[in-house]
Amino acid sequence: MSKLAINGGQPVRTKLFPAYRTIGKEEKKAASRVLDSGILSRYLGSWDKDFYGGPEVQAFEKEWARYFGVKHAIAVNSCTSGLQCAVGAAGIGPGDEVIVSPYTMSASATAPLWYGAIPIFADIEPDYFCLDPKSVRARLTPRTKALIVVDIFGQPYDATAINRLAKEHNLLVIEDCAQAPGATYRGKFAGTLADIGVYSLNYHKHIHTGEGGVVVTNNDVLADRIRLIRNHAEAVVGDKGVTNLINMVGFNFRLTEIQAAIGREQLKKLKPLLTARVDNCRYVADKLAQIPGITPAPVRSGATHAYYVQPFLFDEHRVGISRDLFIKAVKAELPSTKLRELEGAQISVGYVKPLYLLPIFQKKAGFGKQGYPFNLPSGKAAVYRKGMCPVVERMHEKELFLHDMMHAHIKKSDLSDIIGAFTKVYKHRAELKKTRTHLNNNG
Repeated sequence: MSKLAINGGQPVRTKLFPAYRTIGKEEKKAASRVLDSGILSRYLGSWDKDFYGGPEVQAFEKEWARYFGVKHAIAVNSCTSGLQCAVGAAGIGPGDEVIVSPYTMSASATAPLWYGAIPIFADIEPDYFCLDPKSVRARLTPRTKALIVVDIFGQPYDATAINRLAKEHNLLVIEDCAQAPGATYRGKFAGTLADIGVYSLNYHKHIHTGEGGVVVTNNDVLADRIRLIRNHAEAVVGDKGVTNLINMVGFNFRLTEIQAAIGREQLKKLKPLLTARVDNCRYVADKLAQIPGITPAPVRSGATHAYYVQPFLFDEHRVGISRDLFIKAVKAELPSTKLRELEGAQISVGYVKPLYLLPIFQKKAGFGKQGYPFNLPSGKAAVYRKGMCPVVERMHEKELFLHDMMHAHIKKSDLSDIIGAFTKVYKHRAELKKTRTHLNNNG
């Protein structure tokens, strides 16, 4: 009789895991305050006192800047638009090269394309999964103008090595901190480690406003340019007296008053939500580390981790089963999470496919029929081939798995079921080997 749920056995758990709901009476009260005011937005896309947005947006920006200890915080309607603002503010232009990570949400790598620049992919670290400084150095050319680093999974990038490299070559560093609000490196918050940092307020982040983002910087000039790009720069620069018109074609990247009011309340909750998440991750790491072949990913020296997801390394030679089959069996033992019922257990293998393997890079598609900006000389020379970043490919195909069942509303009893599923599958891995043989024999 089969023991494993993947073969028809009794699963470890059938009751759904609790949802991650951070919106409470405080946010409802804040949203009602805005509705009662009648001011749902107060931006004008011209040089006017309302160019900077309404009272909730401006208050949210001040509170965010104070919390993270940074001079400027600029609210935007997504992290994606924040990254575009950052690249534009940096003065990046056609044919320039920007070094990016292949292991992140695609917006980090496509942001340069909006300004005609060419994304150049460097490999990642095998333990922390952020951009590897040695690989970054190897990708530098005279055309390199900036680096977009990512605090992936909640782990701050190697700011010491990367920032030193950037200073050496006069490069601007943009930090995608979507997954790491509240993480720190050597006493500074992630997001404030680079020239510009960009946070996400998307609904599946630590704190959220449904959609939204915040860009931070200590540079007055960059902050001013980010605000212009956020709000129709082209219609503002004349009356404002702006003389540097590079990339002063703006967008509507504005956050609404309701979102800002909700964001003010969410920011107050970040620390306790993060503390509970980190405690849960430590518990899971201690338990799963007892299974031979499963290793919790380390935290960088001098850093704290925010655990957007919790990463582990899988050694198929020690376990005797492939990562994908093992995790498939674990997922069969566990149910979904409330509000994400159709997604199955929140465990995944490999994260995203290395971004240079996406069709837009393989085909060098870009914009228009001629494939701008890949039709520029630097675009034609750019290489996007399998094998170019062996570490990220190994993580994607063989070694890395992640889970998202350790948020602040998960209790120890829930964690015990998760750990129980892993332990059960490992204990009955001989049965799983037969499953593999059966699957192979039946195509």
